Amino acid sequence: MKVAVLPLARPTFDVAYAEEALAAMLARLDAWAAAGGHALAGPRRLLMEADAAALEAATGADVLLILQVTFTDAAFAARAAEGFGGRVAVWAAREPRAGGRLRLNAFCGLNLLGHALGLRDVPFAWGYGADTDLDALMAGPLPEPRRGVPMEAEPVAVRALRIGRIGEHPAGFDTCRYDADALRALAGAEVDEMALPELFERARAMPDTAVAPYAAEAGTLRGVEALDRGELDRSVRLAAALDAIRKERGLDAVAIRCWPETFTEYGGAVCGGVSMLGEARVPCACEADVYGAVTQGILGDVADAPVFLADLVDMDGETGVVWHCGQAPRSMAAGEPAATVHTNRRQALLYEFALRPGRVTLFRLSQARGTPQAVIATGEVVAAPMAFTGTSGTVRFDAPAADVLADVMASGLEHHLALAYGDHAPALRGVAAHLGIPVLELGR
Repeated sequence: MKVAVLPLARPTFDVAYAEEALAAMLARLDAWAAAGGHALAGPRRLLMEADAAALEAATGADVLLILQVTFTDAAFAARAAEGFGGRVAVWAAREPRAGGRLRLNAFCGLNLLGHALGLRDVPFAWGYGADTDLDALMAGPLPEPRRGVPMEAEPVAVRALRIGRIGEHPAGFDTCRYDADALRALAGAEVDEMALPELFERARAMPDTAVAPYAAEAGTLRGVEALDRGELDRSVRLAAALDAIRKERGLDAVAIRCWPETFTEYGGAVCGGVSMLGEARVPCACEADVYGAVTQGILGDVADAPVFLADLVDMDGETGVVWHCGQAPRSMAAGEPAATVHTNRRQALLYEFALRPGRVTLFRLSQARGTPQAVIATGEVVAAPMAFTGTSGTVRFDAPAADVLADVMASGLEHHLALAYGDHAPALRGVAAHLGIPVLELGR
């Protein structure tokens, strides 16, 4: 067979390490092709942006193999897959849980692309890590779509939440798209939209007295004295401005476009403020994920506790890692939180800690494959070294990790999951019954 290769990456990750990962993937592909008499086509370098020539090279191929070498948005890959006439496969690189930065974050890219392909009804095979079976990836049975099913449960009513959306979701993030009318019909939620520059203007103009409580909170973090004072000030001003806007507009939660403009145009990270507001029971969803904000609001009400909106960034045979840049609520920390900078953008303020051990529930009000459903998983955060910088936790799911992973991919699940401590699955089944939507329990 002829296999057309698209090696995708983004320059904000560890490019040198990504090149090593790509070289290892290509070496395995070369050996597989030589052993089976197959042909490989397409570029053998990292593609940092859409590449028309690479698509042209795929013409006539039997398989389009997308190499997810680092995290990328899904726009280019989804367009390539949707227009391809043969089999589509995605192979993502895996990196060790070494306690440092997420150097590739390729699994999250695989997750994001899986959602985009599910919305487009594009069947695909997938693999994750160096031990991927290439024969199965190229020619094995394609996974069957996984959808939720109706469940009998006592209905649990939800509040009609008011969400502030500040800025638009990033291009290629279908996971963060929303339809205001559909959301209102589903959950009674209303969305109040604001342009991102308005937030920046408000933050710059915040009086020092309003900023002081957030600055004081930041001042309690271990290592805060090493941070750039200007970035730190701008970051806590974002927290103060978000809280002021919330109060004025009567918002229950916020969905904010957190990058790249907070770094490139404003000069400070919003992540620290998201952690502070989350601890105060004001959920903030990054990447302008409105459904993520509603998900956090629902889970926070059910759990009566702070909620962390996390990416699933790694899965092995036993556990998974939930992570985000540095914005989990402080009460989730195992030990004393530290102050840090964003690992890619190198600006303050972010929190850094491993999540404390304990029982947890993960939840998503999902639009996977274009159908509303409640997605639930339960498990334990286990005592483990911090997997990656920022805020992260190692979760042993109640279902086998391989089955959870298979369901994430087969369902086309969004890349953001809300996490709260405690076992709230029964109540969330009741929420689904109230909303009239099916339930997908990962791995079951």
